[in-house]
Amino acid sequence: MTFKHILFEQADGIARITLNRPDKLNSFNEAMHGELRQALDTIQEDTGIRVLVLTGAGRGFCAGQDLGDRAMQMQSGRMPDIGNTVERFYKPLVLRLQNLRVPTIAAVNGIAAGAGASIALACDIVIAHQSASFLQAFSKIGLIPDTGGTWFLPQRVGMARAMGLALLAEKLSAQDAADWGLIWQCVDDDAFTGRVQQIATQLAAGPTKALVRTRQAMHAAPTHTLEQQLSMEAGFMRELGWSPDYAEGVAAFSEKRAPRFTGE
Repeated sequence: MTFKHILFEQADGIARITLNRPDKLNSFNEAMHGELRQALDTIQEDTGIRVLVLTGAGRGFCAGQDLGDRAMQMQSGRMPDIGNTVERFYKPLVLRLQNLRVPTIAAVNGIAAGAGASIALACDIVIAHQSASFLQAFSKIGLIPDTGGTWFLPQRVGMARAMGLALLAEKLSAQDAADWGLIWQCVDDDAFTGRVQQIATQLAAGPTKALVRTRQAMHAAPTHTLEQQLSMEAGFMRELGWSPDYAEGVAAFSEKRAPRFTGE
């Protein structure tokens, strides 16, 4: 597939999507949403893909929504339906990432602002450049954090910090994001590419179904009682206990060798 606003490549079970509007800090327009949707369709259907790495081109990860088109509409006297944009594009994108059949890594190589920050947080693992930062800029333009921002932030860092980030719109460094538990890891810029590849390679060789079931169980926990969560765990363990990857894991343990998981 040939795209204009994203780059898509795959090798050795790793799919890599690069948001590719560097002159706009990879901010979203409708065309980029459409291309990203096509790439995610491919990942969902191609069983040879075992992990997704999502990153940005140039000096930014993603600056959220491109406000240029909206500014033009407003200058012409037409007020855009922002809620429709969230419903049509950002809501499906977040849900797609949260339900993708493979683990997901956000490789945050620069500023992640607005919806861009939330899209990163929708991934399973977030790793960031030391020089990267996260920004909830919505209050500066009279809006609320969207794309799941009001859900991800309190869950990750607690209500006090979530409110401060949202109301004050202060930039959060990657190191602080890691220290607060907002992301998995902050890495020196020079080591970033190698660390992302290491994690992607490890996940691509892992028991894909078990990794995804782990994600589902973790996401369900906040709305479950302990009894409900224990029942979910039992159901997933029953399913995975009959899987080829579990049989391989046990065999590898017994034979004192590395497992060769197939994702089945």
